[in-house]
Amino acid sequence: MNISSMTGFGRSSGHCEIDEIAFDWAFEAKSVNAKNFDFKMRAPQMLENMSGELKTIAQKYFERGTVNVNLDVKTEQSADNVKINNELLAKLMETSKEFCKNGNLQMPTMGELLNVNGVIEIERRTFDEDTLVKLGNELKEGFEKCCAELQVDRQREGEKIAKALSVLLQKIKSIVEQIIAKADKMPEQIAEKLKQQIAEYLGENADVSEERLAQEIVFLVNRADIREETDRLQAHIKTAEQLLQSGQSVGRRLDFLCQELNREANTTCSKAADVEIINCGMELKATIEQFREQVQNME
Repeated sequence: MNISSMTGFGRSSGHCEIDEIAFDWAFEAKSVNAKNFDFKMRAPQMLENMSGELKTIAQKYFERGTVNVNLDVKTEQSADNVKINNELLAKLMETSKEFCKNGNLQMPTMGELLNVNGVIEIERRTFDEDTLVKLGNELKEGFEKCCAELQVDRQREGEKIAKALSVLLQKIKSIVEQIIAKADKMPEQIAEKLKQQIAEYLGENADVSEERLAQEIVFLVNRADIREETDRLQAHIKTAEQLLQSGQSVGRRLDFLCQELNREANTTCSKAADVEIINCGMELKATIEQFREQVQNME
């Protein structure tokens, strides 16, 4: 199974003859992003009850996304019979003439009269139940082909997204490595900065014991320690790499990982005692957001 996008397009069409009646049919299916699976169908009224069966077929192919399906069925024998209610039309014309004459108003056009409810009557062509069952079986086979084509299209889009995600994940990994490298130098920098501040504020006569100084350094180092956050960031990155290589439906899990990555990035920025680390943290957050935006398109 390949990683898939939730967006795509599929089409299938065909011809069949049932009980000496020729049918031409065509399916078009478009899918867009959604948190879960949703199925919507437009079809001729006589086939609307197939929606549940077609939804079941689509669920074999897709786990997430809104799938919009349009079914068009045509046959010469199925043309609707259009009738005009001449009696009603004549009464409307007669009434309109009398009303316009007395009121000095303009006579309504024929198009306006035909638009009056009941003037045009449409007798829907119907088929017996046996014919509809046979047609339904043909259409279900055709819909399988439509779903397969949509799946292939989604997988093609998924390959593009997976490549983009891999690039962004490597960038996230690189930024985290920069943060770790800078954090490794922090204890020494904190100690040096503290000594400078003591010398600046207390002068040459500052009498601070080495033990007291060491305690303050340990306190500041512990407060700025981000090793726990960077360890978790590296673990999340490794998990994301494994998911991308799994070839499965990983959109939900990657979306959860984005939340975890962002949480650790926020904590890193809040705990960091170095401007360079904070800057790296901000860049990390921006890259994670780019990663998340791509993940939103994945099944």
